[in-house]
Order: sequence, then C-alpha cells, then structure tokens
Amino acid sequence: MTRLMHRSLREAPPIAVGGHGIRLIEAGGREIIDASGGAAVSCLGHGHPRVVEAIRRQAGQLAYAHTGFFSSEPAEELAEMLVGHEPGGLAFAYFVCGGSEAVEAALKMARQYFVELGQPQRTRYIARRQSYHGNTLGALAAGGNAWRRAPYAPLLSDAFSHVSPAFAYREMQDSESEADFTARLAAELEAEFQRLGPQNVAAFVAEPVVGATSGCVTAPTGYFKAVREICDRHGALLILDEVMSGMGRTGTLHAWEQEGVSPDIQAVAKGLGGGYQPIGGVLASGRIVAAMRDGSGAFQHGHTYLAHPMACAAALEVQKVIRDEELLSNVRAMGARLEERLQERFGNHRHVGDIRGRGLFRAIELVQDRASKEAFDPRLKLHARVKAAAFERGLGCYPSGGTVDGQRGDHVLLAPPYITAPGEIDIIVDLLGEAVDAAIASSH
Repeated sequence: MTRLMHRSLREAPPIAVGGHGIRLIEAGGREIIDASGGAAVSCLGHGHPRVVEAIRRQAGQLAYAHTGFFSSEPAEELAEMLVGHEPGGLAFAYFVCGGSEAVEAALKMARQYFVELGQPQRTRYIARRQSYHGNTLGALAAGGNAWRRAPYAPLLSDAFSHVSPAFAYREMQDSESEADFTARLAAELEAEFQRLGPQNVAAFVAEPVVGATSGCVTAPTGYFKAVREICDRHGALLILDEVMSGMGRTGTLHAWEQEGVSPDIQAVAKGLGGGYQPIGGVLASGRIVAAMRDGSGAFQHGHTYLAHPMACAAALEVQKVIRDEELLSNVRAMGARLEERLQERFGNHRHVGDIRGRGLFRAIELVQDRASKEAFDPRLKLHARVKAAAFERGLGCYPSGGTVDGQRGDHVLLAPPYITAPGEIDIIVDLLGEAVDAAIASSH
C-alpha cells in the first residue's frame, strides 16, 4: 500500500529509479524512452553531468536564503543571462517554483501595473478556449480547459473571458483562407474588447503554441501581430504563456520570436530548468517594472522559495549547456526529422487527422473519420489506451483527451529532449506507430 497520493487514486505507477540521456529506468531495470520529456520538461534528458555537478556545488555553498533578506549569485546570473540583452524589451526576471506560479505572478503583475498607472478599472482579462495556463485558481480561470475547470467553476474569478482558439484544423471554415481565418479571430478579439469596454481590459493571455490541451497548435500566419496591434490600440498588455512552448522547445529560445512580436510579460518554466529543479519565471518589460519601482516601489506578491539558489543554479547550467552545445540548432534539425517521420508514418493513416507543431514540439490528432474529422467516442478513452500501449513498448509519450472541446477528441504529444539523435527520433516514431495501431485495434 502506498501512502502517497498519486494522480490516479486507484493504481500506483511504477517507480522510476534512474535515468540517462533520453531514457528513464524503472525499478527492475527496464528502460523507457522519455519521448515527451514528462510534460515537455526534460529538455536535456536525464543525468546530464554538468547540471548534476552544478546542483551539487550549489548545495555545498548555499542551499537557501530568503529573498526578503538576500539575493544570490545564481539568481543574479540567471536573470542576466535571460534578459541582460533585453530580448523584445523584456528586461527583468522574477523566479518562482513552476509554471502555475509564473502565470499567477504575471496576472498580478499586470493588475498592479495598471493600479500604479492610475487605471484601477482595468480588471478584465481575455484568454482563449482550449488553452491551459496552470492549475492554481487564477491560472485555471485564465485557461480554457473545460475538463480541468469544471469541478472548480464556482471558485473561478469572473474577471476572465474567453474567445475562440487559433486552431485551424478545428476552427477554420472550408470557405476561409488562412488570412480570412486570422481576420475573423482578430475581429472576435476586438469585439470582446468592445463588449468589456476597452478601458477595462488589463491583458490578453495566450500560449504562442498551445500545449497539452489541444496538442501543439500553432497560430495562423499574422495572428499574433494582429493580437499585438489590438492590445496596443487599447492600452492592454500582452501576456504570453511559454511555460511549455518556450526556452528552446520550438527551435528558438522564445516561441514568440517566430511570430514577429514580443510580449509585455512572459511566463516560462519547464525548459528553464529541464526538470533538474522546480523553477519557473516571469520575464517583464522595462516599463512594467519601472511603473512599480516609481510608484509603490515593490511588486506586491511573493512566495517563500522565490529565486531559490539551487533551482537557479540548476537552470543557469541548463541554459549554459543549451548555449554551449548549440542545442537549438539540434532542436530545429531533429524537429524537421520528427515532422518528416511523422508524416511518413501517419500522413495517410486513416485515423490521424492532423500532424502539427514546431521544433521538438509535435502532436498527432486521432480521428474516427478523416473526411468528417469526427472524433472517437470519449468513452473509449483512446488517448489512455495509446499511453498504455506505448509504455508497454518502452515509450513514454503524452496523450490527452478533450482535444476538440474539453470532452471530445484525442491527441498524442511528443516533446523529446533537445539532445535527441536522429536514430532515436526514428525509434520514437516507430514505437508510437505500433502503439497507436494497437490502441485503435483494442477499442473496436
């Protein structure tokens, strides 16, 4: 009997006892290819010697110091590395313990910014359906994941409203061009600003590439430029949630670099520390921080483990390894190979409707009928079947349900580590192909 509350309260998962490269080792010695990095976390794989040594070294020097009294060298150096060159105008970093905390801090930072400016009426946030921003109450309210929201709906703030996702496979009409689709989405966002009163909106919140809720959904061309223009016109902020898609996952350090815009506030986490320590961060533009500095003088927020020295030391070394080993170029090269192999294996598969993503952040959407895009019956829990079939074959992947609307639809997400080699990409796709076929066969 286990006393630990696992994600399933009906069965306990196997015990992981080690890891090396892109593989995890379970008790008994069986190895599993970690083809999704857990939840797109393990960007350097497992047991990277430089990161392990950085954590050991920091533990011997300084494990913890409260930020109400001290800063620390790894926190200062990590901030300098991330925003010292002010990418896209982002000039300051605020380090927390994970993605949900980062989004919560971003939402509060946007609110305080407008209070400092003398615009306290800006209390509304606009986000998108079929998005995910975290599991704390503020982040959950911002997100559009219907299944996750449902039990807690009475607790969620009505400061958040939601517009359509930029999800071409499911939302673009047959009569529309990509430009038409972008224009329609922009018009809907503008209409929501007008419904709320533009002067009342604090921010628009979005994932540049939507993660686990929809499965690596990229926006149509020009979408984020249109969003940026609408926010600027109405004096609202743009908050980009790159918790899953950022820190190199899509082939550039920031996913927004490929959209031709930059945010006012950005949330990062998973690829920041690669799972070696729990860490997330908020990257903020200079004008946001200046308003707080010149106003009340402080960000009215905080947690016990802000800028934790060991977490920052681990993240700093992860980022140095990505830089020194030129891993972003490998993300782009292996991302192209992964896309090519997925197309070869699933491009004509009768039950794969869409193959999408960017860099080493890819997904396939499973459908009962390709022509109509009809999803499988949710009661089949096809995504869970794929996960189990893959695990039996030594492959860890990230299938999810509710792809279409929070209830219907299944997809499988892949987010292998940045160190993945060509032959490993091939094995991942081969094993996934076997798992998908086996899962579908078992559902009939």
